[in-house]
Amino acid sequence: MEKRTKSIISRIVEYFNTKKIGEKYPKWEKSLTQLQKKIDYTFHDPTLLHAALTHKSYLHRHYSEHKTPSPFERMEFLGDSILGFIVSKELFTEHPEEQEGKLSKLKSKIVSETYLTFKANAIDIGKYVLLSPEEQQAGGASKPSILSDTMEALICAIYLDSGISAASKFIRRFILDNYQETVNREELVNYKSILQEYMQSRNQGPPNYVTIAEEGPEHHKIFVVEVRWGDKLLGLGKGSTKKSAHQEAARMACQKLGI
Repeated sequence: MEKRTKSIISRIVEYFNTKKIGEKYPKWEKSLTQLQKKIDYTFHDPTLLHAALTHKSYLHRHYSEHKTPSPFERMEFLGDSILGFIVSKELFTEHPEEQEGKLSKLKSKIVSETYLTFKANAIDIGKYVLLSPEEQQAGGASKPSILSDTMEALICAIYLDSGISAASKFIRRFILDNYQETVNREELVNYKSILQEYMQSRNQGPPNYVTIAEEGPEHHKIFVVEVRWGDKLLGLGKGSTKKSAHQEAARMACQKLGI
């Protein structure tokens, strides 16, 4: 691994060793042994695993001097790119006759937040994430955004620990496993895309999504969204994020339009 990458790894390791986060939570540390058995990968440097599973909310809550982007966020960024590369490579190899457009759509489903959340729940990764008390109380351990980000950070941690081959093995086994059936699950259907393609096929403009209300306390908001085409109401959706509310509104619209 190149010198600059090793230097970044050293900084991550140094930061977490200084904070001694693993030592502060012996039960958490012990649970990470269980996780490593579950994913059939043992870290040479467990500090990288600590970094991947320590959410930014914890760092910002407990370390007021932590002004820069957290290791979690940076690892999520790199893990996302590694995931995209490996998924593209596997799809390119497995579907030699497929057109680029279809491969791109398939890839976008596999790297989506919804798909990664489904795979994260399959290994119960939410129980291993270290969150701030506030985020924990707000249900952070089950939030799709946190679960999908954690999967990407974990991919990065494996890559930094052992290289691209180990990361590829993890992705093939725990993300790409049975992907052709998984992407067709009801909760993974992208209704926004279906609705937009339906409109385009009829030479109509794209639908418009409008947030009409935000319900509940700040830490547990529910967004209410309408999807309209011109003055016509096509569907109404609710969700814990605007993204999920958009999807629900689009699903209702597709149901109404019979598509």
